[in-house]
Amino acid sequence: MKKTLLLGAAVAAVFALAGCSKKASSGGNGGAVTLTVWESDNGPDQFIQQAGEAYTKLHPNVTIKYVHVELGDSSGQIALDGPAGVGPDLFAAPHDKLGELVNSGHVATTLNPEKIKGQILGACSQALTYKGTMYGYPVSAETYALFYNKDFISENDVPKTWEDLAKFAKSFNAASSGKYGFVMDVGNGYYTIVFATANGNRLFGATGDDTSNSGLNTPDAVKGMKFFQTALRPALNVPAADLTTSVADSAFAAGSAAMHITGLWNVKPFQDAGINFGVAPLPSLPGDDKPCASFSGTRAMFVSAYSEHPQEAADFAEFLLTPEMQKLRFDITGAMPSIDVKVDSPYMPGFIEQLDYAFPMPSIPQMGAFWEAMANASKNIWDGADVQKELDAANASILGL
Repeated sequence: MKKTLLLGAAVAAVFALAGCSKKASSGGNGGAVTLTVWESDNGPDQFIQQAGEAYTKLHPNVTIKYVHVELGDSSGQIALDGPAGVGPDLFAAPHDKLGELVNSGHVATTLNPEKIKGQILGACSQALTYKGTMYGYPVSAETYALFYNKDFISENDVPKTWEDLAKFAKSFNAASSGKYGFVMDVGNGYYTIVFATANGNRLFGATGDDTSNSGLNTPDAVKGMKFFQTALRPALNVPAADLTTSVADSAFAAGSAAMHITGLWNVKPFQDAGINFGVAPLPSLPGDDKPCASFSGTRAMFVSAYSEHPQEAADFAEFLLTPEMQKLRFDITGAMPSIDVKVDSPYMPGFIEQLDYAFPMPSIPQMGAFWEAMANASKNIWDGADVQKELDAANASILGL
């Protein structure tokens, strides 16, 4: 889906709307400024480079320098490079690192937060607000949904409930040797959290910052994870160790699975693999009639607290939120825009509908302990361990009890 030749059109459109980005200051003297931006490769790098060229045409005194630092590494690296004076002016990081970044003093607050909140999706605004203050600029949103292979199941027959999905998978498995009705990474808390969200149960409470209990060992969470164990495991009778993300992705890409839970990042790989697929919201949990809640994520550009050009960095970050740049990012990376802008994709409606039922991953520091604890609990529960004991242990691990 990469359209690297869109830059010319994008730049032309940006010139027409130049008023949406204030003139970058440079200490008031018009001197040259170089902004160093950390981002991942394989798409985000191209976006930053092309957006940087477009921005420099509007602000000739500002040059954007891309440096490769992967999204998952930036939060750790800024702690070393920032104080040493060799860090970036802007860097990309997932929003669940926000509490850690703020408490460590690594990021600046958002300039013009009310204006930014008025431009972006509500889920992104919520994700980047920590203790009442907004930090960063969301360049993309994400959640996951139910992918289905149209060669195996029609749009009208996609299960609306997890019970129906389990029934379909059992029947499909029995009739289709070497294929599966459903696959997912059952040892990844990013996905398995959906089974702990019944009746509005949420990780770290309704606002995502209650550290008195993680919310993982409540009666609703236990009930949901028991369903995960007793209803889904028989429909996908494979040990957790053999159901990693790569295994599940490969199975769907090979045409060996009818349904799979994953995100927008897999649209292009599945297209390239020749799979005829669609995307639908997640099934509902037992006793409910709406899609179950998923994690939503926000990929943000943060202005480094150590930047010598914070105003220019903030202005470039705001520039990345314009409709033209958000469309360009989608064309290059396939990522969901962080603003309400139409993009050409038959798969986007499924993700947008699921986003209505998603909740931002909590951004408090305790979130760092969630991933391993929930992964261990999910794998053990899938393989038959006592649900209550596993979730109690996860809660204790996350809260340091």
